[in-house]
Amino acid sequence: MKWITRERPKIDRIASPWLIKRFVDATAEFMYVPFDQVIPLAEAEGAIPFDVVGVEYTHYEDQCTFDYIIKKHGIDDPAVLIMAPIVRGADTDRHDFAAQASGLWAISAGLAYNESDDQALLEKGMMLYDALYSWAKYLQHVKHTQQPFEQQLMDIFNKYLQQEKDSRKVPGWAKELKEIIQDQIDTNLNLSLKGLSETLQVHPAYLSREFSKYFDDLSFGDYIRKLRIDKAVQLLSTTSHSLTEIAYLTGFSDQSHFTRVFRKFTGKSPSVYKKGLTKK
Repeated sequence: MKWITRERPKIDRIASPWLIKRFVDATAEFMYVPFDQVIPLAEAEGAIPFDVVGVEYTHYEDQCTFDYIIKKHGIDDPAVLIMAPIVRGADTDRHDFAAQASGLWAISAGLAYNESDDQALLEKGMMLYDALYSWAKYLQHVKHTQQPFEQQLMDIFNKYLQQEKDSRKVPGWAKELKEIIQDQIDTNLNLSLKGLSETLQVHPAYLSREFSKYFDDLSFGDYIRKLRIDKAVQLLSTTSHSLTEIAYLTGFSDQSHFTRVFRKFTGKSPSVYKKGLTKK
């Protein structure tokens, strides 16, 4: 079956063809033409017009054409039903309908801006909506952990956090956590206890308090900074790197920040510490 709509599609006029081809008619063909030619060409070609005023397949109240196709053809796929408010929100500028609506609009607008050929745009859009469907079906509850190491931290806390605390004995999670931190500090310099607490849905103050009991009476942040300074001391003693290079290699935003933290933990600036090494 042929379908026809206005040229230069962005949201609904790509999402709806995707829905039709995936759930209604896999052999469907789509035509994009100037607005004033949609109805005449629909009659001439025997095509179904959509997403224009006065036809069956179009908007109704706050529902877009994508919604109507779902209703008309009885599509009850759970992932499609999750996609519906995203498409509707992006197409009607109601980004409050779904958190993903604004992102879909931004990507679709950029795609249309970059691609001037409507058929090529549809082809690329099919990939976009296939990806959105996969997210809705398999990945919507999966969180993007920014560092694989943070996932290790979460696994450790999930494993041990609920165990009864024994103040006379270092708990297993603290021992394992210390080993993991020591193993990873050279390659992962952006560890976040706040992000960890949010993922675990445990108040960050509680994690911070428990952490300090078993890590030299230091907060998570101070403990990580201490390890960075230990690494900096090692680099100062064994390499010819400049202070700026060492600051970068140990995860500090700039040399000034590195100097302040180094002085806090050693009582000396990095330059004074380095001069002392050359005198020995």
